Amino acid sequence: MAYVILFLGFVSAYLIGSIPTAYLFGRILKGIDIREYGSGNVGATNVFRVIGKGPGITVLVIDVLKGLLCSTVVASMFLYMVPVTRPDLYRIFIGLSAIAGHNWTVFLKFKGGKGVATSAGVVIGLIPQIFWLGFMVWLVVFFVSGFVSLASIIAAISIPLFTLAFGQPAEIVIFMCIVCVIIAYTHKANIKRLKTGEEKRVPFFKRK
Repeated sequence: MAYVILFLGFVSAYLIGSIPTAYLFGRILKGIDIREYGSGNVGATNVFRVIGKGPGITVLVIDVLKGLLCSTVVASMFLYMVPVTRPDLYRIFIGLSAIAGHNWTVFLKFKGGKGVATSAGVVIGLIPQIFWLGFMVWLVVFFVSGFVSLASIIAAISIPLFTLAFGQPAEIVIFMCIVCVIIAYTHKANIKRLKTGEEKRVPFFKRK
């Protein structure tokens, strides 16, 4: 019975992560399928480009909260029902379930976003001090280049390095390496466009 309860935690985190925030905002605010506009991605950046700054920021915050709530509140709720010897590992797997839900949502035929915002929420819940270091890297790269994708990729690469530098437990280092690989994989099309010079900057970085 205990294993069933813990498994339900993974399912709950996956379903919360699966909520397609960008898709819902497109439908509710504009009556459109966000996948048919802009980059076609079901994420905050595409909402920012297609619908506007306010909705884009709102989607970003909600997607971050999905990861944060899963790695903290949802994990704590199930750990309260079934205490385990390694709660830190359980929180990590709950976080991965939320990220998987966002990237491969059951509500959109397993095609979702790129996982940056939800991953950020999970990292905030697990290792907030490391998150802020990665966020600073993201800000620097973003404001220098104007590319959200490039900033996300480099920040994702930096966080496992920060976990090593600051002596985080092995399971945290491995978790962040997995997140880094996932983000690199979901950005493979962006990487190709960056190489060819076809990647688009966010609107306020466009030259007139």
